[in-house]
Amino acid sequence: MENQLLEVWQRAPVKDVPALLQPVAHALLQAREELTDLVNNFPEELLWERPACVASPAFHLQHLSGVLDRVFTYARGEALSAYQLDQLYAEDISRQTEVNISSLLTRFNQQVDKAIEQLKNTDEKTLPEFRGVGRKLLPSTVIGLLVHGAEHTMRHIGQLMVTIKILNYAHTKKG
Repeated sequence: MENQLLEVWQRAPVKDVPALLQPVAHALLQAREELTDLVNNFPEELLWERPACVASPAFHLQHLSGVLDRVFTYARGEALSAYQLDQLYAEDISRQTEVNISSLLTRFNQQVDKAIEQLKNTDEKTLPEFRGVGRKLLPSTVIGLLVHGAEHTMRHIGQLMVTIKILNYAHTKKG
């Protein structure tokens, strides 16, 4: 119980993740915990709302999974697949009826699992290696991409946290 009061990075190293990649694993696991708590009891009807024209919770939930998948793909030195490009274009701000909180949370959790597995299989010697990003092959490195995946995830968790708090507040004021 006391262990759950600690942030993920304070609990212990993530088993089988190389030492230099522990902060990436900790950030992704922390994001998973925070996201799960954040969307617990969040009204489904508010998923596509955009208070003050900011991105909707649905956008953030889609983007969290998608960007993690894409950035870790680049870290492996691979190009994006047609499916990944379709997912990128689906990270839209328009309402999509087949999207719900449960499916988006499941997708994110699966993506974090895949990312942690990739971290476990990443040789620390490859961390400084060049990796090209996108069609223009913008310069990065394995570690640069893995760290960016974690920090970008946490950035969107923060944005989503504020958006959900605003929406929940406005929703309770109406009711």
